[in-house]
Amino acid sequence: MKILGRYSFNGGLQAIRKRRPSLLSEVEAVVGNVRSEQCKSKTSREKTMPGRVLYNPRALNACFVEEFARQGWTKQKVSCEYPREYYVEGYQPPALSRGAFREMDFLKNKVGVEVQFGKYAFMVYNVCAKMTIFHRLGFIDWGVEIVPVKEFADEMSTGVSYFEQFVWDLEKRGVSDIDIPVLVLGVGA
Repeated sequence: MKILGRYSFNGGLQAIRKRRPSLLSEVEAVVGNVRSEQCKSKTSREKTMPGRVLYNPRALNACFVEEFARQGWTKQKVSCEYPREYYVEGYQPPALSRGAFREMDFLKNKVGVEVQFGKYAFMVYNVCAKMTIFHRLGFIDWGVEIVPVKEFADEMSTGVSYFEQFVWDLEKRGVSDIDIPVLVLGVGA
């Protein structure tokens, strides 16, 4: 794969270049080592593109998992213990499911990486919520979000979000005082 776009949210590119340049190089190498052509394996059953062979997001994610593991990056899982004191008096909630958690795709030396080939809401959640949470818990100081560019997303199932849309929204949203520095990488085949 190739890196086709870079967006520095809250100074993400500058911070990672200054503080963790070797990890930035590793992330860039991982992207370059992913062979996306092997992942063009999903036959569409959608009305708008029946029978068309598309990139399979699960296969792409598996390639990223393999490549990041080779570089010594690990997943970070955090258990969720949901508060119960906010229910109104008299409400008895059912037992909450055990084993709830949040997970960072890849983590190494205070840099967290998320790879997202899914719906738009997940990109926003990763950068504007999950990375902030993992920072507050002391796991990361900087983030990298890897997403497809529009041209690449068009070769996947409908509904996959893309770099250009995500950057536009982050630009219009602006930076909050709780946001951490994040580098958004737009990738393509």
